[in-house]
Amino acid sequence: MSDALDKQLPTAGVFEGREHQLPVRIYYEDTDFTGIVYHANYLRYFERARSDFFRLVGVSHTELAKADTGFAITRMEIDFKRAARIDDALLVRTTYDRVKGPRLYVSQRITRGDELIAQAVVEAVCISMDGRPRKPTPHMVAALTPWFAG
Repeated sequence: MSDALDKQLPTAGVFEGREHQLPVRIYYEDTDFTGIVYHANYLRYFERARSDFFRLVGVSHTELAKADTGFAITRMEIDFKRAARIDDALLVRTTYDRVKGPRLYVSQRITRGDELIAQAVVEAVCISMDGRPRKPTPHMVAALTPWFAG
C-alpha cells in the first residue's frame, strides 16, 4: 500500500502513556433536533475507542472470533457533563484497568480540549460465541497486561 493511501486510512488513535486516545469529529448525523450530540451516540464513541485500543495492541476481533471469543458489556455507568455539538473535535480517552477472570474493567472519558464531556466506567465479560463466560485468550492477556494499572 502506498504512503499516500496509508495517510488516508482512518486512524486507530495513539497511546499517551497507558491511555489510548481516539479523535472523533462530530457530524450532523450525530446530533439530535437541538443540535447537540444524541446521548446514545456516546456509547458508539466509547465502543470505537475500546475496539481501536485492542487493534493497536495487536488483538484482532477477527482472530478472537476464530478463537471462539467475544465480549458482552455487563455494566456501563456514564456521566454526561457537557454537550458536544456539530463540528466539535473530541478525544475519547481509554484505559484498561484490570482483568479478573472473564471480566475486563475499563475507564473512559470524552474531552473537548480540557473540558470533560462524558465519562464511563465499563465492565466487559469475555464470552464464547454461544454466550458463555470464558477467560480471555492468553494472547489477549499478554497484549493487555502492560496497559493495566500498576
